[in-house]
Amino acid sequence: MYQDVIIAGFGGQGVMLIGNILAYAAMGQGLNVTYMPVYGVEMRGGTANCTVVISDEEIGSPIIFHPRSIIVMNQPSLNKFQPRLVTGGLLIVNSSIVDTSSVPKEKYKTLLIPVNNIADKLGNIKMANMVALGAWLGATKAVDIHHIEDAMTKMLSSLDHKLIELNKKALQEGFNIGAKKSEI
Repeated sequence: MYQDVIIAGFGGQGVMLIGNILAYAAMGQGLNVTYMPVYGVEMRGGTANCTVVISDEEIGSPIIFHPRSIIVMNQPSLNKFQPRLVTGGLLIVNSSIVDTSSVPKEKYKTLLIPVNNIADKLGNIKMANMVALGAWLGATKAVDIHHIEDAMTKMLSSLDHKLIELNKKALQEGFNIGAKKSEI
């Protein structure tokens, strides 16, 4: 088994958090993992992305030139990373804020998901990252969702229990959407 993903967006959208959660969950499942964060020159509001590689074999490098999957949370991330995605790769786009008219849908397995809108309906727009991670998990099945929930609970342990449960709900909502859309 091998899977890689670049997760990209603005600082403050939680792309590093979901990359970390994914990496810890994969390790908890006994898989090999690399995690590489990249920050823009600004902090909150600047660009941020991370690369996560998951494999049941040794991983030679954390650097991915042509990823198998990408989660893009904003327009600059789509513009920067979509051209690098392998033909037939998985492209998850936050259609709440990204202009999807420029997405070459026929070249990729594209899931246009309004993650901000879904998170807002669930009670907190800050959970958009969890919806996106859930959609990726639903489409790839790369890591068991229960390992993600365990990693999330540990990493967010300083939060109120109700917020952790809301994040799990957002993750599950995204998972259901990703699993359903990937079957089409």
